[in-house]
Amino acid sequence: MGDTLEFNEIYHESKGSWNDGRLRFSKQNVVYKSSKTGKVDNIPAAELSVATWRRVCLGYGIKLATSNGHVYKYDGFRDTDYERISEFFKANYKVELTEKDMCVKGWNWGTAKFSGPLLSFDVNDSSVFEIPLASVSQCATGKNEVTLEFHQNDDAEVSLMEVRFYVPPGPADEGADPVEAFAQNVRSKADVIQATGDAVCVFKELQCLTPRGRYDILIYPAFLHLHGKTFDYKIPYTTVLRLFLLPSKDQRQMFFVISLDPPIKQGQTRYHFLILHFSKEEELKLTLNMSEEEVEKRYEGKLSKNMSGSLYEMVSRVMKALVNRKITVPGNFQGNTPGAQCITCSYKAQSGLLYPLERGFIYVHKPPVHLRFEEISSVNFARGTTTTRSFDFEVETKQGNQFTFSSIEREEYGKLFDFVNAKKLHIKNRGFKEKAKNNEYSDSDDDQHDAYLERMKAEGKIREEGDGSNDSDEETDESFNPGEESDVAEEYDSNASESDSGSGGDGSGDEGKKKPAKKAKVVKEKRERKPRKEKKQKDTNAPKRPMSSYMLWLNSSRERIKSENPGISITEISKKAGEMWKQIGKEDKEEWDGKAEEAKKTYEKAMKEYRESGGGSSTPAKKESKKKAGGKEDKKRKSGGGEKEKEQGGNDSFKSREFISSEESSSDGERKKAKKAKGKPQSRDKESEEEEVEAMTTPPSSEDDSD
Repeated sequence: MGDTLEFNEIYHESKGSWNDGRLRFSKQNVVYKSSKTGKVDNIPAAELSVATWRRVCLGYGIKLATSNGHVYKYDGFRDTDYERISEFFKANYKVELTEKDMCVKGWNWGTAKFSGPLLSFDVNDSSVFEIPLASVSQCATGKNEVTLEFHQNDDAEVSLMEVRFYVPPGPADEGADPVEAFAQNVRSKADVIQATGDAVCVFKELQCLTPRGRYDILIYPAFLHLHGKTFDYKIPYTTVLRLFLLPSKDQRQMFFVISLDPPIKQGQTRYHFLILHFSKEEELKLTLNMSEEEVEKRYEGKLSKNMSGSLYEMVSRVMKALVNRKITVPGNFQGNTPGAQCITCSYKAQSGLLYPLERGFIYVHKPPVHLRFEEISSVNFARGTTTTRSFDFEVETKQGNQFTFSSIEREEYGKLFDFVNAKKLHIKNRGFKEKAKNNEYSDSDDDQHDAYLERMKAEGKIREEGDGSNDSDEETDESFNPGEESDVAEEYDSNASESDSGSGGDGSGDEGKKKPAKKAKVVKEKRERKPRKEKKQKDTNAPKRPMSSYMLWLNSSRERIKSENPGISITEISKKAGEMWKQIGKEDKEEWDGKAEEAKKTYEKAMKEYRESGGGSSTPAKKESKKKAGGKEDKKRKSGGGEKEKEQGGNDSFKSREFISSEESSSDGERKKAKKAKGKPQSRDKESEEEEVEAMTTPPSSEDDSD
């Protein structure tokens, strides 16, 4: 057997919520570290007195009692772990691991036993349930009745609010009241905060950022009392996880951060961090409300009766001595600003400071965030969404939560990247960022590639080429002025040179020139319309594309998901399947990847045979679609030719002044024939052509000369 035993996914109950962690048995001690909070329970081997093995709701559990009265319970073991742990305890701790069964009769009448910090309710010497007295927040008595109220945990789905015990009256000759005796035993070990006695010291009007306001802080031996104008908070030292002392970026101010679990409450708001704000220039002379002998005996030289110095130093020194926890300060990280050990950034639309520490990151102040390196799965450097002068720093935890710190100046990139790299955190875009370290965050913005600008330039170039190929002289959006001569009409007129010679005529001549020009413009607009692209027809005979490994797994697991979750909707099946796929082991995923690869090879083979047999580009469906498209193009060409002839016919109908004057003297029938010829220029008959030639060769009459 080795020197240590380690177990993962071992659960510790905290105020009704199960927190998982790692448990290690060694020759010197027993160490349990919570995965959620990072809190460590260290039990020296010499203090272990009793070890009990029990069947609990999460498999099997172990209960350890120490010589100084503390009790620790850890659940989540397997049945096969009993022999290994029992032998290890005998060999190293000289303690026997005894098995004890719980009572499951369901009786509510038994004996209440107080053993250290636990209240055990037993039936026939078998425990029914145990109550940690540290979870009791209030104890009230009534006639033959004791009521226990409990601290609430926000992480627990179901919380136990209170328990009532009926205590039968004792014999008449006994002077002590059994109800009061029961309540006194509970209060002696319960976490009931009562401000008895004088405070050790008082700090007046300290500025607090969360919860916001100014508070008087009264330091008691067992708890911290925040007294404000509106709210009061009493914080037991047992709920303090960590202490941080952080310098501001301007080197003039200090933040003192107290991490709390469980948090303090103000209505529906929870405050997991208490942040005090100090100025370095504030000085204080402090006198403790205790004698020098008592201070020396209780705090072992950590504090003295009379102290003086900066206000933040006094507060941090007193808190460190009473809470008995180390104060965390920034490490060796140096930002771009000289002397700054933090980075200015934004989180959830609020500006704040991000401090890279030796074992994590902390962001202050709204909302405060503390991320330990051991709970971080990966980090990512992303380009800023609004400007190229900044970037985003994304942190993803092992629980799947993502924290994005945005608007970080690009000058901070090199320092932050080197820090993350030195701490051996997994960087998602490592290769890209090492390249971008020299390129993306260069000094000049002109060198950066703008994909959107390049695309717009390309579209403009194509548009210009298309306009030039159709008609370089075509313009749009010109205003029409009836009283002015229009150059547009002459540009669109196919016989502009002929009309120039006859422009000296009357207004009817001008109207004759402008009308055909408008018609020509409409014809051109119609001709410029592009034909609609036909929808691509799917070949039903072609082999189907292979499915991915996830889709193969989903098809095989769909019925199982439906049976395990009756009444589940289609969208919920997809969500559930996605969660299950993430939890599948690496070996199982490799198996499905192999199946997907086989399906891909089968598809490629089938596609090759299909193309060799004449499928693919020369399918009947495609031939038919090409034939249809060709027919439409021919039809369009014909219609386009007819419009051209129409346009030319309108210009041919223009007549010289001699012809117009002769037409005025012609009969009404000739005018009707001329109109008919103008409407249908393609089908002019021989008779109308002969009449027109005769009219043009006839010399003008005397009436016309006189006119």
